[in-house]
Amino acid sequence: MVFRGRNPAHNKERGKNMAQLNYLTTVPRLYYHLTEEYSKETNNFVLKYKVAGKYVGITYDQLKEETDSFAFGLASLGIKKDDKIAIIAENRPEWVYSDFAILGLGAIDVPLYPSLTAESIEFILNNSESKAIIVSTKFQLNKVMKFRDKCKSLKFIILLNEKDFDDKNKDLMTFKKVQELGKGFKNEHPSLLKDNLDKIKPDEVCTIIYTSGTTGEPKGVVLTHHNILSNVQAALDCFPIGNTDVFLSFLPLCHIFERMAGYYTAFSAKCTVCYAESIETVAQNLIDVKPTIMTSVPRLFERIHSKIIKNVDSQPLKKQKIFYWAMDVGVRYAEYKKTGNIPFSFALKHKLADKLVFSKLREKTGGNLRFFISGGAALPLYLGKFFEAIGIIIVEGYGLTESSPVICANRVEDFKFGTVGKPFPGVEIKIASDGEILARGPNIMQGYYKNKKETDATIKDGWLYTGDIGVFDGDGFLMITDRKKHLFKTSAGKYIAPNPIESMFLASKYIDQFVLIGDRRMFLTALIVPDFEAVKEYADAHKIPYDKVEDLVRDEQIYKMLDKEMDQFQKKLANYEKVRKFVLLDRPFSIESGEITPSLKIKRKYVEERYQDLIEQMYQSLDRSVPIN
Repeated sequence: MVFRGRNPAHNKERGKNMAQLNYLTTVPRLYYHLTEEYSKETNNFVLKYKVAGKYVGITYDQLKEETDSFAFGLASLGIKKDDKIAIIAENRPEWVYSDFAILGLGAIDVPLYPSLTAESIEFILNNSESKAIIVSTKFQLNKVMKFRDKCKSLKFIILLNEKDFDDKNKDLMTFKKVQELGKGFKNEHPSLLKDNLDKIKPDEVCTIIYTSGTTGEPKGVVLTHHNILSNVQAALDCFPIGNTDVFLSFLPLCHIFERMAGYYTAFSAKCTVCYAESIETVAQNLIDVKPTIMTSVPRLFERIHSKIIKNVDSQPLKKQKIFYWAMDVGVRYAEYKKTGNIPFSFALKHKLADKLVFSKLREKTGGNLRFFISGGAALPLYLGKFFEAIGIIIVEGYGLTESSPVICANRVEDFKFGTVGKPFPGVEIKIASDGEILARGPNIMQGYYKNKKETDATIKDGWLYTGDIGVFDGDGFLMITDRKKHLFKTSAGKYIAPNPIESMFLASKYIDQFVLIGDRRMFLTALIVPDFEAVKEYADAHKIPYDKVEDLVRDEQIYKMLDKEMDQFQKKLANYEKVRKFVLLDRPFSIESGEITPSLKIKRKYVEERYQDLIEQMYQSLDRSVPIN
């Protein structure tokens, strides 16, 4: 059976957005519309970013001036249609200027994660044959200089930070220098960008995004203007987004989720986009910006939830009781609300709970948030229900870089936690005989750049083979059960889907990261990164001596506490799904150490290889809760 995405009934704002997108068939046309037509109708800021501790705004006219001068500057350097230019920078206005400028020339951009190693950057630049790279800082520049001589096609390195400029490097120039060149070139070729509007076609390549993957070399996902803008159009048709909305952006723009949803979609709806300083400052930036919409990944919600629970547990017993009473009311109120029949007496209870607890929690997100859009990984059920109870909806979607990226999503008015929603308009989904999710539609990539073998293995008869296992429920909501390649079988012949089990344990305030082990083994074990602050608090409360973190992850009392904690969580699991042994690690998995991808997915094979000795010790030891040294 094939499930097709359909357009929901439009509200006025959505209908307006859709009409505007009818002629915005390429990213340069979107840019032209915003800076030449819409700019005359508004005084709103298009972007905001922090300067000297204060958010400052960028107008549409400023966006045009900065972008056009850079585009003409690139043209003066010989950049032309179909050339590739890489960008490695944190979220900042220059990322947007660069993107619009490159695409306005009919060139193709190759966005890179700032966390990538020099080796990965070298591979991508050579594979994509990039003629130039835009780098943000000296740190990123130093990576490129390590292999500069090995990149034959690379002609220019453009540095965003002026203070990091070194005039000894003959290939290096600053962003401002390129803009200066552009001002002169514009006088000679004033109609270049406007003339290009008709030359750049919807089915031409817009960007090549290299997926880090959990194994093997990066693969370049080739996406056209139509691929991405069809997803933007579907997003605006599904979500109530309008020109009064404010986005807070912290996910990397090099990731297609943020680029499509938090950038192109936000711009298409005439919203203001504010850049967070970093993931560490998101909590403060939420209060500064007071966003109405935010795209995020479950990791942020886990952090917020964990911080709230820790704070509650440190309060006097009376306050704790009020909080958990309010949460119970909030969960039940949400259930009543879905039926459309809320008892009057219960509505009064909810009003009190909101005054005492929920309103204060919402203030921590700025107080104006209408909904979160979550992607990148599965949203644990408990997080969806928790935030719904306090009055903030998390709308979870699902997709891949290869699908630009959204395949399906919950809607604000039609959602079900534990699922990733219904197909996006224009997208078809079917489940293969082995449970794999297949997708077809205007958003599906053209293929992997210069990699026909992988392309042919991933796209067959127009269907994208996602590598994910899933099923539709009776109401047409898609549920992801696991990654096809993550499914493993115990030596007893039982198939295990690790993600749901891992998500369950992550609800513990003592657990920060969790990796299930058990492929071709007799039973399941786990590598656990504890929440160090929570474990320290437990140790202090129970007078467990320690000098450093390493002492705690080897302490027998801590193991026994976690042993009991885990028993509470896995009561509902089948015997073959239960974790029999575990080991605590003294440092978190990180991008820098190579254990997780830039999109925060665990590299299971890498982790298992790295901790092979510890894993073997778990299977050789007899006592589950004794520390392994």
